[in-house]
Amino acid sequence: MSATAIKTDEPVVFHLPEEPHHPEGSSTGLGFWMYLMSDCLIFAMLFATFGVLGGNYAAGPGPKELFDLDLVAVNTAMLLFSSITYGFAMLAMGKNRINQTLIWLAVTGLFGLAFLGIELYEFAHLIHEGATPQRSAFLSSFFVLVGTHGLHVTFGIIWLVTLMVQVKFKGLIPANKRRLMCLSMFWHFLDVIWIGVFTFVYLLGMLR
Repeated sequence: MSATAIKTDEPVVFHLPEEPHHPEGSSTGLGFWMYLMSDCLIFAMLFATFGVLGGNYAAGPGPKELFDLDLVAVNTAMLLFSSITYGFAMLAMGKNRINQTLIWLAVTGLFGLAFLGIELYEFAHLIHEGATPQRSAFLSSFFVLVGTHGLHVTFGIIWLVTLMVQVKFKGLIPANKRRLMCLSMFWHFLDVIWIGVFTFVYLLGMLR
């Protein structure tokens, strides 16, 4: 039995003639989640690298000689407090209270700056003691992992300030609320990553 071709006069269309309508901002959440997942992969690779190289001291100083857990604990508290204050900002945003939202965002930024200041002090102290990234594989992986997280916090603060300016002049319009929600996910993501750093790098490092 031979197959017969069905002929039609309609042209074959490989694309939609018009872009279907999507509600404004409907894809923002999905796109940002995809970005966070890509960031998770980056930090997963950095954690894996530290897991492999973290015990190679090259006859140099190790975590017990270098880390000040009290200082790191204070630094951790700064970032965790910033997560709480950002939550207060989101609650104020839900009630459309612009001034309260801006105040809590400002407090969040101050905690973030305190975190970065302590981290830079730690880096400066390590380098002053001769514990530079070139000293050993342990220090190389340490500076890359912790430094990458610090860069993310820096970008988060810049983003935070930018949104504060937009909220100040344009109010809590839907676009600004959506952006604040995305920054909220990013900020809490950085908190989760830092808890992993504090546990895997500092606490376990002191037990080696």
